[in-house]
Amino acid sequence: MKDSEKEVAISIRNLVTRFGDRVILNGATLDIFRGETFVILGGSGCGKSTLLRHICGLAKPTSGEIWIKGQNITQLGEEQFNEIRKKMGMAFQNSALFNSMSVGENVALPLQEHTELEQSTIQIMTRIKLEQVGLSGFENFMPSELSGGMKKRAGIARALAMDPDILLFDEPSAGLDPIVAAGLDALIMKLKEAFQITMILVTHEMASAFLVADRMVMLDKGKVLFIGTPDEIRACEIPRVRQFLDREPDRESQDVEKYLDNLTQ
Repeated sequence: MKDSEKEVAISIRNLVTRFGDRVILNGATLDIFRGETFVILGGSGCGKSTLLRHICGLAKPTSGEIWIKGQNITQLGEEQFNEIRKKMGMAFQNSALFNSMSVGENVALPLQEHTELEQSTIQIMTRIKLEQVGLSGFENFMPSELSGGMKKRAGIARALAMDPDILLFDEPSAGLDPIVAAGLDALIMKLKEAFQITMILVTHEMASAFLVADRMVMLDKGKVLFIGTPDEIRACEIPRVRQFLDREPDRESQDVEKYLDNLTQ
């Protein structure tokens, strides 16, 4: 199917984000199709995580538009956007589990906050979500009793609790050894095959990106440099894209001001 024939889940237009004099996103424009796995690539400070935070409403851009379900979410109030957010799940880089709550309680929290389901039904749904991510039987464990990979899976289970249409991942493989990271990749592929969820991933892990992505975007200095399938980005001859894919260092010397700039991003 041609891209022009696909249904757009998220439309981003001329997105600009400034922090003081610093421009983090500079006119970013792209479409994310319904049901696809879309990977956001780019070097440190290019605006990847900022873009993800804008999509899930954790931050608002300086200007531009983000259209989800026919609404420009940049113009919505918190209460209005909360209705859209109920059908979005976010798996944070550090899992963001509540340490004082069991794994099951963490996963059940969105259902308790946003539904009127009976507690017995919530318990059943919690077990189902944990089973979907390979944590069946761990509902009574505390986060401190889980390994890093298990915490990531528990975070994904919580993100799935409300059966979202859109699932966001911020560096899902960060801090994991290769074997555990490969298991997480397999889980994402399993979710991709089992559900028609629009999944958006920010990652530095190139092997993971090329395995799971239907399409990818590469950001550079806040701008969209290239969008395409994994095969298209592999064949891309744009110098900055090639430098990123081939892991070539910048030739220019890095002065103190630039170093501090990168830290603030």
